[in-house]
Amino acid sequence: MRAFIDRLLKIGAEEPVSPADFTLPLPTLWLLGKTGAGKSSIIRALTGAGEIGKGFAPCTRTAQAYDYPPDHPVLRFLDTRGLGEAGYDPAEDLAEAARGSHAVLLIMRLDDPVQGAVLQALATARRRAPDLPVLAVHTGADLLPDAGTLSRARAAAQAAADKAAGGSLQSVTLALPDKGQAEGIDALRNEIATILPDLALLMLREESRDAEARDFAALRPMVLWYAGAAGASDAAPLVGAVSVPALQGAMLHALARRHGLDWTPARAALFASALGAGAIAHYIGSHALRQGVKLVPVVGQTLGAAAAAGASFGATYALGRVASAWLYRAARGEVIDRDSLRKLHETALRRARDAPG
Repeated sequence: MRAFIDRLLKIGAEEPVSPADFTLPLPTLWLLGKTGAGKSSIIRALTGAGEIGKGFAPCTRTAQAYDYPPDHPVLRFLDTRGLGEAGYDPAEDLAEAARGSHAVLLIMRLDDPVQGAVLQALATARRRAPDLPVLAVHTGADLLPDAGTLSRARAAAQAAADKAAGGSLQSVTLALPDKGQAEGIDALRNEIATILPDLALLMLREESRDAEARDFAALRPMVLWYAGAAGASDAAPLVGAVSVPALQGAMLHALARRHGLDWTPARAALFASALGAGAIAHYIGSHALRQGVKLVPVVGQTLGAAAAAGASFGATYALGRVASAWLYRAARGEVIDRDSLRKLHETALRRARDAPG
């Protein structure tokens, strides 16, 4: 942590902050399924990323991890490859995956009834980690000839999955055609947010479908990374007094660059004016108060630190959300009125507070 603070003080807010400066613990989704089950297609549909295969990096002998997004990762996908292949003993990889995962996506193609190796791996993982959340994901809904065949295949696969898991599993059914729109992805996002609430903000889809909302959807992972770093750094006494404003400054510079602008003092003043002096003063005061509370022996160093971390996460995320909207319009010579900006800030802050940190 001290090295991170020294780095922030050295570079100032104008230079990018990267995972090399501050590594966050990443929520990890274990994609448990055979090759060809649709794992890469699911990652593309969830993240909007392009080429997935080259993004995986080895983490054990055959298991691989894909961190999203690569520049400021907030989520890790873990894939154990080779299940069911001759000569492959998955014991080591399965043990590592069970230890490092926060939830399992059990991915089974409905037109492939041979799932013994995958189900055995699930049963082994559940014995080692009985509380590990598991979501059954049935892919290939578009590959079966009729609704009756689909229903029977899904029922059989779900029964086998429930048996291997030792209990009833939540499930979703997906169609992932090579061409055309994937079906069932919104249901998948909702289920992931339910079993792993830390990902609720990442899986969020804006109520508005306008161009600015779509623009922020691409920027949200980066904002979440800065919010997570601010929250993590604010858990310690005094550290947050330096780290949180520095991270927020770095985030504003990064957002401005993404919109083709420079975050100059003049532009910062215009943004503060648009948001309102009262909102800025309230933020500064509450941040200072949180730093003081953390100095209170015992209570301040436990409950106070946890509250400060959550508040800094929420404040940073909300700041990123409104700054992105303001910069989007500034880059186009447009103006967003103060009431709209404040409403957007309040909505973002509420969503961040509702999401566990």
